[in-house]
Amino acid sequence: MTLFDGITDRLIETPRLTVNVLERAGDDPATPEDRTVVFVHGNGSSSLFWQELMQDLPGELRVIAIDLRGYGGTEHAPIDATRGVRDFSDDVFATLELLGISSAHLVGWSMGGAVILQYALDHPARSLTLESPVSPFGFGGTRRDGSRLTEDDAGVGGGVANPDYIERVIAHDTSDEAPTSPRSVFRSVYVAPGYTTEHEDVWVESILSTSTAAGNYPGDSVPSENWPGFAAGTIGVLNTMAPKYFNVSGIVDLAAKPPVLWVHGSVDAIVSDASFYDFNHLGSLGIVPGWPGAEVAPAQEMVSQMRDVLGEYSARGGEVTELALEGVGHTAHLERPAEFRHALLTVIGYVGRSADPAPPTETIILRSSD
Repeated sequence: MTLFDGITDRLIETPRLTVNVLERAGDDPATPEDRTVVFVHGNGSSSLFWQELMQDLPGELRVIAIDLRGYGGTEHAPIDATRGVRDFSDDVFATLELLGISSAHLVGWSMGGAVILQYALDHPARSLTLESPVSPFGFGGTRRDGSRLTEDDAGVGGGVANPDYIERVIAHDTSDEAPTSPRSVFRSVYVAPGYTTEHEDVWVESILSTSTAAGNYPGDSVPSENWPGFAAGTIGVLNTMAPKYFNVSGIVDLAAKPPVLWVHGSVDAIVSDASFYDFNHLGSLGIVPGWPGAEVAPAQEMVSQMRDVLGEYSARGGEVTELALEGVGHTAHLERPAEFRHALLTVIGYVGRSADPAPPTETIILRSSD
């Protein structure tokens, strides 16, 4: 069974597309919005990944997890990447509108972090929890200050995806026979070495729910005169985060700044200052041949970029909490659930009203306008 005890799913018919959501049986739809939490997953996953956390949160909260288009049980509608991640964030808004939710606490993991940052630029949010989020300047192809390396975003977007991994998703490969199988990728990239779980089959099924139809994952690419010879196209998942289409650093200018929790792991292989999914970093290691050097194609300093933007957010009056977890990979809510839960309950203002025990605090760094 892919649904855990107490977790239900249903389809929401929005004017944009049909969206699948997970909820907890017994949650009251009349729960005040200041106690409503909405979870948004990342690339190569679905709402199924949130189930353990949904089960563990206090019953006084209303919790909802949304499948993005092309993932899980949501309609596999094509994605216009020239809008950045707005197709995703607009889908989330349309879903919450039909659920009667005008403002909620938003939790976004990886690409989901990008989605809720875009959402916050366009709509009210009560708080933002960013777990291993994409840089505010997109994925790949920028310097520390967010400036783009090339006019066409060379080495970014749909062309980055591994063709063998895509074929294994299409074939619904649940084996661990190759490094590119979804199960092997989960073990080596999503989580830190040594993490084990009885629910791995569910997480693999979630990964395999990714649509590879035209306009979904990974997206198209175009030839480039710049190294490594391809650049971002205009449709599909990976192109939504190309820096020419995506930039949410404008959150620093929000007049009403929701409190932000930023959670990330020290051994995250996907989002880091030396990401193994950044072609420029792979080039510097000799994995991708012909790298033109750090002056032309430096690795994107993703974590440092996020810290810079959130530092400015704080300097302009926002409240920021950073939870940096040693020895944790890309999926802190699975790997260190107690710390993640406590930090989330704190940012939504629930700690103090519950008996949730405080985990060790040495990993929590606070930034505020004070």
